[in-house]
Amino acid sequence: MLDCLIIDDEISIVKAVCEYFNLFNVSCEYAVDFETGLQTAYDKEPSLILLDVNLDGKSGYALCKTLRETTEVPILFISARNTDDDVLMALGAGGDDYITKPFSMAVLLAKAKAMLKRSVKAGTGAGDNAGEAISISAVTKKMIHFGSIEIERNSARVLKNGEPVKLKPMEWKLLIYLYDNRGRRISKDELLKNVWEDTFIGEGTLSVHVRHLREKLEDDPGNPCFIKTMWGSGYMFEEQE
Repeated sequence: MLDCLIIDDEISIVKAVCEYFNLFNVSCEYAVDFETGLQTAYDKEPSLILLDVNLDGKSGYALCKTLRETTEVPILFISARNTDDDVLMALGAGGDDYITKPFSMAVLLAKAKAMLKRSVKAGTGAGDNAGEAISISAVTKKMIHFGSIEIERNSARVLKNGEPVKLKPMEWKLLIYLYDNRGRRISKDELLKNVWEDTFIGEGTLSVHVRHLREKLEDDPGNPCFIKTMWGSGYMFEEQE
């Protein structure tokens, strides 16, 4: 299986990234347009996709949404745009992280390796959450109940009002960390360190994952009962009586 596919219409960048990644034993191929990128992703089934926001007049956001219809492969957006809105749009489209151009090849490789490592741990190649349960198997309490939510740890199965809820691997890991530390203020730095295990992740990525969890689990995401924001400090999982 291919480690990394980079989709970017700047040929000099994709060639340089592929050469650098392959030099460090991270197998990498590239595509320079929307259609080729989509087909290569289907054919090669990469473990990680690096995706530019602009693809020769077409949208990387649209390509990400199309890929998300069939795969949960980690997607790292790369772009010259650097505003918070750009980051939120990328993550909202289904991306997992964001890095701005120009970037250091060493930093890009480190980030890619970290995402590949997390992908292996979480079992994203299987297309579901099941593999992530391996990393929490030592937890003795196997069933979780709060509100209308029921969670089976061993299978990473999540139900809301009896209906299945699909969480991305990092959403699952974030939820379990918040729950296991319920009733305690958890700083953003702690979450980035212990959930993502990646010093290059930004707070925007964390905020979007929290928002997605609320949208999937809370009855009123705008006024959450369980995943509370502690302004200026982080988050807290609060159990309701």
